[in-house]
Amino acid sequence: MMDILEEAKEVLQEEAAGIEKLIPKLDQSFVNAVNIIMESSGRVVVTGMGKSGHIARKVSATLSSTGTPSIWLHPAEGIHGDLGMVTADDIILAFSKSGETTEIINLLPSLRRIGAKIISIVGNHNSTLAKNSDVILDASVEKEACPLGLAPTTSTTVSLALGDALAVVLLSRHHFTPDQFAVFHPGGALGRKLLLTVENVMHKGNDNPVISEDSTVQDALFMMTEKGLGAVSVVDGEGVLIGLVTDGDVRRGLETGSNFLKWPVEAMMTKNPRVITDDQLAAAALHIMEKNQPRPITVLPVVDKDKKAVGMIHLTDLLRRGVV
Repeated sequence: MMDILEEAKEVLQEEAAGIEKLIPKLDQSFVNAVNIIMESSGRVVVTGMGKSGHIARKVSATLSSTGTPSIWLHPAEGIHGDLGMVTADDIILAFSKSGETTEIINLLPSLRRIGAKIISIVGNHNSTLAKNSDVILDASVEKEACPLGLAPTTSTTVSLALGDALAVVLLSRHHFTPDQFAVFHPGGALGRKLLLTVENVMHKGNDNPVISEDSTVQDALFMMTEKGLGAVSVVDGEGVLIGLVTDGDVRRGLETGSNFLKWPVEAMMTKNPRVITDDQLAAAALHIMEKNQPRPITVLPVVDKDKKAVGMIHLTDLLRRGVV
């Protein structure tokens, strides 16, 4: 087993070393690549063949999802008509370890005729691709992690890292915001975290447990039982939230041994409870619940800009919607 682990560690060390050696190679060419893309009114058309093609496709997806419009072009399909998607305003980002990939070299005359600028991420500065590029980004490696020196390993890792660096720097230059990111990622946990608001999750209207300030604890208990949220908001005559009664408060009332159900609700409620507004992210509600001191809470009254109680949100609502 140790031989297996040692061999795996050597692969990781070799690939990590490849990325580390990439850092001092970054120079004005990288700056030029960023500026060319920023100044373009078109898209970044990413291409590559074989393993480099897989890396190129991933980088294209990363660019698109972080504010830089990008499309993937299969070089073999490109020479059979797909070059029609490329315009003079576009930027070609070509990946090739050797810089002599036949399918990509065959694209060059047409790309020059179209007028698109070419940025190459290439392992050979003296290659045909490099010589026909407007900007060359050095992705050369001393050796592959593959013991045969054949399977692209370190070279693809370095190319991917360089593509990611380009995408992230462009993200920063575009002043890309979390809200924009959320629009491009509406599915899954990420989308729920960044897009789902309290208003989307809260109990409102007839499902919102609310009683007036002149009610009794018994009224509060009946309302809690009816709505099933374990809490009830207490409001004044204008509907403004003034307090909260929870099932925990009722349990503590039982311990007094007195006829607490006849108490005015004001005697039991928590005044100025933690609240949230309906336009905030659902993730913010979860943060408030989990970080509340001295103990976490499971419900939050929801108020509008006038402090009126317009809803209530329960921890289970958030968990059910996948907000984590």
